[in-house]
Amino acid sequence: MDLGFPIAKGNTAKIYHSDNKVVKVFNGFLPDMESINEANKQKYAYSCGLPVPEIYDVTKINGEQAIIMEYVKGETLGDLLYKDKERTEYYLAISVDMQLEIHSINANPEAIEPMYDKLYRQIETVNNLDRKQKSVLLNKLESFTYENRLCHGDFHLFNLIKTDNQVVVIDWVDSSAGDIRADVYRTYLLYSQVSSELADMYLRLYCEKSGILRSEVFLWAPVIAGARLSESVSTENSERLMRIINHYGLL
Repeated sequence: MDLGFPIAKGNTAKIYHSDNKVVKVFNGFLPDMESINEANKQKYAYSCGLPVPEIYDVTKINGEQAIIMEYVKGETLGDLLYKDKERTEYYLAISVDMQLEIHSINANPEAIEPMYDKLYRQIETVNNLDRKQKSVLLNKLESFTYENRLCHGDFHLFNLIKTDNQVVVIDWVDSSAGDIRADVYRTYLLYSQVSSELADMYLRLYCEKSGILRSEVFLWAPVIAGARLSESVSTENSERLMRIINHYGLL
């Protein structure tokens, strides 16, 4: 099957626009259940009534795992921001409103992966940490109490598509049922990699709109930074993540 040229490439997959649908073709090194697990997470978010692309099929294309889903016409809020940086706060406010809508959903941990399990697994697989360091982070993870809310897990402006009448949330592979404060710190961490000003503006808006304290969000900093180490993202600086963990005196 010839899909032409991809419209986007990520660490785990290539994205194609074909026959007015989006086709996500996964890289061959991923586990066999990767496409099914991701599709099920997106289906769950869709079932909650959120603006999420509908999943049409999970299949194989040219021997590789693939998800076929609804095509959403529009631009990401990230692209719109880069065209008009004077509207940064406006676009961040739109994103925070959507994140609050996601966080308002009481998630069923039997229907979507529990955040505790996801973070535990990630920290266990980090090569940069020894057994003692992992134990300290896992004990910190164990210490949190929270309601299970729906969390996107990779929430940022480039995963939000603005159409003519709504904002659609894409890329649900990292979603889980867990603590919204952890999800907020994850977004803050992603933004701070690019701009501390952007990260601070986002966090201020979220805290103002939600009533959550900045100090509550930062309780999650060492755990989320530790889990981020497992992702081996080429654009992320592992030394930066270690500094964040060490800043909180855990290691």
